Amino acid sequence: MTAAAMLFSFVKNGKDTVAAPNRDISDFFSIRTVNKAGFFCRRTLSTEEKHEYIGAVKCLATKPSQTGNIYAGAKSRYDDFQVSHIVNTDFIHYVGFFQAWHRMFIAQYEKDLRDLCCYSGAQPYWDWTLDSNSMEDFESSPIFDPGTGFGGNGVFIDISGWTNVTRKVSGRTGGGCLTDGPFAKGEFEVHAGPDNSTAYKPRCLARDISAEYGISKLNQTVVDWTIEAKDFFEFDQRVQGGVSSESQGYHGGGHLAIGGSLGEMGDMYSSPGDPIFWLHHTNVDRLWDKWQRLDWPARKSDISGPDTQYAYPYDFFGEKEYKNITLAYVMDFGNLLPDRRYVTVEEAMDTQRLCYTYE
Repeated sequence: MTAAAMLFSFVKNGKDTVAAPNRDISDFFSIRTVNKAGFFCRRTLSTEEKHEYIGAVKCLATKPSQTGNIYAGAKSRYDDFQVSHIVNTDFIHYVGFFQAWHRMFIAQYEKDLRDLCCYSGAQPYWDWTLDSNSMEDFESSPIFDPGTGFGGNGVFIDISGWTNVTRKVSGRTGGGCLTDGPFAKGEFEVHAGPDNSTAYKPRCLARDISAEYGISKLNQTVVDWTIEAKDFFEFDQRVQGGVSSESQGYHGGGHLAIGGSLGEMGDMYSSPGDPIFWLHHTNVDRLWDKWQRLDWPARKSDISGPDTQYAYPYDFFGEKEYKNITLAYVMDFGNLLPDRRYVTVEEAMDTQRLCYTYE
């Protein structure tokens, strides 16, 4: 069994010791659940564990694609995940099964890191609330460390005179190729996208970080307000938000804080091309699990929302016909999963059923 993390906590034989949060301690969290009765070790990742995780991500980018015969942009197993997200984007966002689909998506990614690249840990998450107290905190987040993190920003590109910018994010500071870290130009390539293209278009990874935007969308107040939702219908709307940068919830907030106007993470379709995608979405998943566990008997089966993108309550562009999803709703993963194409929402409702936990 594996699990994704909590923070600063060590549990041994049922006794809990909690260390105070510290800016010198990384917020790049994971957990390993050791298969031994009564022993669970919860901690931040050590430097060695961070290197192992990043190495596994880069390893996955060298493994053969399983969908390359269908999509020209899929040259590796890592690319399979990006391409899968691209072709499904118009069906899996602003719908009721958005969080369930991404939970299964992350679970398969984690499984491949272990099975194909011998990763011994679990999929980590990025708790952005620890970095959202100030712009200085955000910019100095351990997630951007070039040695033990994912590298920092891209080269700044001035777009003040551009008329074709579709994502307008205040406070953006980059836009070009990533300049440092394990995914910098010359160290890592993005192959599919941008937008909904699955064609082969090799390029550097671009980032366009906005600390100003990040601290406005990823802070503890926003998370607390989201978690206070009384049912899933309300909770999911708070997570997803609207389509403009101003109306995003913490899901879109994380994408645009890293991707800005020009970066890969800000691309609704091809965002998994930036490896930070996985830590961001694992935190989104963690917060759904946290919300569920606040009233598990009721919330383990609480699911709702439209089966059609941009239908009520996400009807930003006018009314659309739709059906309300249920636990029996079938999610399509195309050619991504090795053994099947379809998964029901019910199968994604409990992280423990997927062999991981955040507790």
